[in-house]
Amino acid sequence: MQPEHTLAAYTTAFDLGVDGIECDVRLTADHHLVCVHDRRADRTSNGKGVISTLELARLEELDWASWKKLDDGSASEQMDRDPDRGRILTLNRLLDSLTSQRQELLTLIETKHPTRYGGLVERQLVTALRAYGLTTGDLTQLPHVRVMSFSLLALVRMRGLAPQVPLVYLVEQSAPRLSWDGSLPVGVNIVGLDVKIVRRNPSIVKAHQRRGHEVYVWTVNQPEDVERCVELGVDVMISDRPRDVMAMLD
Repeated sequence: MQPEHTLAAYTTAFDLGVDGIECDVRLTADHHLVCVHDRRADRTSNGKGVISTLELARLEELDWASWKKLDDGSASEQMDRDPDRGRILTLNRLLDSLTSQRQELLTLIETKHPTRYGGLVERQLVTALRAYGLTTGDLTQLPHVRVMSFSLLALVRMRGLAPQVPLVYLVEQSAPRLSWDGSLPVGVNIVGLDVKIVRRNPSIVKAHQRRGHEVYVWTVNQPEDVERCVELGVDVMISDRPRDVMAMLD
């Protein structure tokens, strides 16, 4: 397996024939959007510090791959063959790669909050998407973008900035029961459910679909969860193990 949120990871996913990809975005100190899950660089690089306090040039000096060994244990040899493997991935580089595929790949972009930059995250995201022609709805031979967040305020900002981009309201296991009856905030038509919610309360899937909402479930890695999602008619499964899930679905 490739290191998370690297171009190598997404290229591998493309080669597997996945229907879509997911990424998390954060702003650097000099306001570049980078694809990093964690608030800090410590876990997935050889550096330390909060992403939002580091400039892109500093983040590009770090190794974002050697922490993750390949299936054969050969992290360093792979780095020699592909130095790009350990380079931090900017959203623009990912969008370059996605648009070059000339496919309607579902592209889920999560804005991470809270952040010191507040609404600047969404403004920068819309600027980037607009540059690639991705703010006017789903088009042929282009990625089909969905913006996701646990922050309702972030989704409200996105709706104001790019009303044609579909939004996904992410819901954790500990979420208020308001969303359990199938209701969603105005302007949001997709719910992203923690797989733990679906395990405990599978009827929530139909509750949302009866209201015309799509249902995405994360993170679907276990075979029993894949089977459950298929039986329930979940619209999208988000997984860290695409090869295994696709094999089960064949």
